[in-house]
Amino acid sequence: MKFTAPLIPGILLSRYKRFLADVKLKDGNIVTAHCPNSGSMKSCNTPGSRVYLSYHDKPSRRLKYTWELVEANQTWVGIHTGHPNKLVAEAVKENRIPELGGYTRLKPEVKFGKHSRIDLLLEGPDGICYVEIKNVTLVENGQARFPDAVTLRGQKHLKDLMKAVKLGHRAVIFFLVQREDAITFSPAEDIDPDYSQLLREAVHHGGVEALVYRTHVSPLEIVIQNPLPLRL
Repeated sequence: MKFTAPLIPGILLSRYKRFLADVKLKDGNIVTAHCPNSGSMKSCNTPGSRVYLSYHDKPSRRLKYTWELVEANQTWVGIHTGHPNKLVAEAVKENRIPELGGYTRLKPEVKFGKHSRIDLLLEGPDGICYVEIKNVTLVENGQARFPDAVTLRGQKHLKDLMKAVKLGHRAVIFFLVQREDAITFSPAEDIDPDYSQLLREAVHHGGVEALVYRTHVSPLEIVIQNPLPLRL
């Protein structure tokens, strides 16, 4: 996924109210940017960090800037939670994820049950596959971890995937690590033990498959690279 316009560099001053961030631009101006990430952003919201913003000059937008990248542990991190779905869909279409090959149709944001949606529905000769995608930004000592805050919504998604398996479909939880300094992946037991336990149940007993992929992140583009080992 290439950024359609050059990103704007700056220095993070503070992130607050979850969806707001004050950033000092190179010319000294301070702007308030939209923060498209509802998590805690642990390790990715340190004041003084280098960041990149995108600019959107639409009359309907109150905040013209959107926070896209932050530098953490000397690596660029993609914090925009709206990008992983696009990145995975793009990689599936280009046959860059072998585990999800062989499907001929892809539908985003598909209804599941009465009150749920799953990120991707893949269809092919062998049936259908539901794929739920999670953005991972927290890395500690080379270990990517999810979630970075308690996520009741994430627990609901795991339960939906297990229901899909019971209905005879394939179901995948896809963790996309938007940074390059991760070596392995594990659930963040200390942050959300309920989610961690449910993930183990979904994988070991519920028939849900778990995939973890790392990305190359730069101010020019974000590209899915290689799979990472999953440690439950």
